[in-house]
Amino acid sequence: MRLLKWTAVSFALLVSPLAVIATVILFAWQELPDVSQLADYRPKMPLRIYAKNGEKIAEFGEERRVVVDITAVPDHLKAAILAAEDEHFYEHPGVDPLGIVRAAIANLITGAKAQGGSTITMQVARNFYLSREKSYWRKFYEILLAIKLERELSKDQILTLYMNQIYLGQRAYGFAAAAQVYFGKPIQALTLAESALLAGLPKAPSQLNPYRNPEGALARREYVLRRMKEAGFIDEMQYEAAKAEPLTLASDQKRENTVVKSAIPWGGHVAELVRQLIVERYGVDTAMTAGLQVYTTIDPKWQREAEAAVRRGLIAYDQRHGFRGPEGEIPASVLQSRDPGALAEALEAYPDAPDGLAAVVLTVAPKAITVWRNGTTLSLTGKGIAFLERALAPRAPAALQIRPGAVIRIRQNEQGEWEATQLPDAQAALVALDPTTGAVRALAGSYDFELAKFNYATQGFRQPGSAFKPFIYSAALEKGWMPGSWIEDEPIVFGPEITGSKEWAPKNYDDKYEGWMRVREALAHSKNLPAIRILHDITPQYAQQWITRFGFDPKRHPPYLTMVLGAGETSPWALARAYAVFANGGYLVEPYLIDEIRDGQGTLLWKAHPTVAGDERIRAIPARNAWLIDSMLHTVVERGTGAAARRALKRNDLAGKTGTTNDAVDAWFAGYHPSLVAVTWVGYPQPKPLGKRETGGRAALPIWIDFMQTALAGVPETHSPMPSGIATTILDGRPEYYYTELPPPDPYPPTPIWEGGEGWNPNLLPTPETPPSERTPYAPILERSFLN
Repeated sequence: MRLLKWTAVSFALLVSPLAVIATVILFAWQELPDVSQLADYRPKMPLRIYAKNGEKIAEFGEERRVVVDITAVPDHLKAAILAAEDEHFYEHPGVDPLGIVRAAIANLITGAKAQGGSTITMQVARNFYLSREKSYWRKFYEILLAIKLERELSKDQILTLYMNQIYLGQRAYGFAAAAQVYFGKPIQALTLAESALLAGLPKAPSQLNPYRNPEGALARREYVLRRMKEAGFIDEMQYEAAKAEPLTLASDQKRENTVVKSAIPWGGHVAELVRQLIVERYGVDTAMTAGLQVYTTIDPKWQREAEAAVRRGLIAYDQRHGFRGPEGEIPASVLQSRDPGALAEALEAYPDAPDGLAAVVLTVAPKAITVWRNGTTLSLTGKGIAFLERALAPRAPAALQIRPGAVIRIRQNEQGEWEATQLPDAQAALVALDPTTGAVRALAGSYDFELAKFNYATQGFRQPGSAFKPFIYSAALEKGWMPGSWIEDEPIVFGPEITGSKEWAPKNYDDKYEGWMRVREALAHSKNLPAIRILHDITPQYAQQWITRFGFDPKRHPPYLTMVLGAGETSPWALARAYAVFANGGYLVEPYLIDEIRDGQGTLLWKAHPTVAGDERIRAIPARNAWLIDSMLHTVVERGTGAAARRALKRNDLAGKTGTTNDAVDAWFAGYHPSLVAVTWVGYPQPKPLGKRETGGRAALPIWIDFMQTALAGVPETHSPMPSGIATTILDGRPEYYYTELPPPDPYPPTPIWEGGEGWNPNLLPTPETPPSERTPYAPILERSFLN
């Protein structure tokens, strides 16, 4: 009986803990989440934006992620992952008992919870359902979840989840995204060594980040390669070759003159504008996590050239106005130490910009300076310091002087030689679009998106100056003014009864006057006085109504005589749309940037269907009106203020107009080829004069020419056919055009209106509101002289 009693007690003591454990497992199992949903894995995917040819411009989202199927993963990457994380993954039921025992013994010896013996399946369970807390209770749940995952999903499905979900540093989730972030290549192109490095990152992605800790990353890579060899995944030869492979990361650039050139990102303003449009359409959550793929109308080659042309134009403008002084100065203690790490840290306060890399001056001599950048010392002499000549003079102003420790900018010129430069204070923008469809082909919103995120192409409403004149001349055509009509270019004074306020005496830009001249020549040479006379004749109220046909907001262009001088305000985007009306024969197309939107699986969600030129529903002005203004804008480029474009591009199918505001605060060039409209603007963020002689032809036109050289390369000359309703005559030895219902323009200028040659008195010109009884005796003569 005693033996039986002790046997019963022993059995009870043995069974009770097992019963308790079984009960705990039973209740815990019932509390586990449903893991079957992982079979349809849909992670957060970033918004990706592409050019029209599929080249990626940018992506937005908290997580960088590229989802791949296990069948697309190279064998050596799978082997590296298994060797590093779970060699027996395809053999165990989700839990590796030996691994757990080894981890438990290690934790008991160290007294810590550093090792967990986690299999890949356990890591998937933890990443999707559990916190990062290190506790035995959480480990217990992790084991149960792993077993449940193995019952619901196949091994390949679990490995796919792991490879797409695991965090690998640099905001990269999954191995496909990490391959792009660290090596700039698709996962299929990874070498054995690169695969081993990535496979080693899950252990400690921040500490082993090869950008921050290349030595640690290489040590971990060697460990993974050794484990692959021991597991029989690779042989000795493969191991040695991979171990010897140098680490080459995606950000490594070709070294020239031993100084690393900064990579130039592109499309920043385009990407941000598209992001805003997508967020507006879908909401921020869907836009940033649903993996939307947005294909734009942007031509990547033209986009890069547009941004480069803006930079070159601004640098050329900036260099004309001289060096402004060093950007800053690093502490003397750092300079004296010559410690590369300390110098590099000090320069971090001066981020690199395209064509403007930060460098610290080490030594200064009258004919040479030495600068330090990225661990390399450069000597600048001759042309390399020509820009700094005043600053190196013995009696240079203190604010201008260059001393050791000064921070300046350097860049490589087209010959590959290093030279001193500076970041421009002024800004510029360029918009180029297809006048037939409105598709935007290039958009540069500032010198550099990272330095100035304000988009001057779309957000910068500035005075257009004389670039606005063609729209007033278009209105005048419908009132009987023809390109061959005579108009007087002489000083004029408007009294308060005309201006409604004080007396106004407008002038030409150069304060020179030519007397009677043709309307065509007045526009070609951007004469102010003839343009003002024409607007006064047709009335500002009529002109204000007419310009709405080009998409302009009348509230931004008050009906005053200064309207013809561009005293209103517009943006490069709006001006490009308006000039497209002249380029396409009279149709107002709608500029658009997004061609199509697809979901994460590539299914089409939305497609642009623009209304194109030729559809009479969007006709803005008569075809013959558009053609006559187009012919006048060709004259601007042929022999007027835009003649530099014809000389540089050697084409006869270009048209356009310069624009310069009072005191040269804003400089513009709006021009086009029948297949492409482009508008350029230059000015300061806070409006102020650009400087003497900084007209649209000098500051903005060179940027337009620079861009068009690339955009029109190989494009044949094209000329728009003359529409009906236009007659031709010969004036001044050239063909001239006019509406068929009007008499041909006079071959000779009018005789003086009255004896004494006092010129035209605008205060005598009748307005539509003037009753006939109050008209002066000169009114009929004035009307005849102008209409002829």
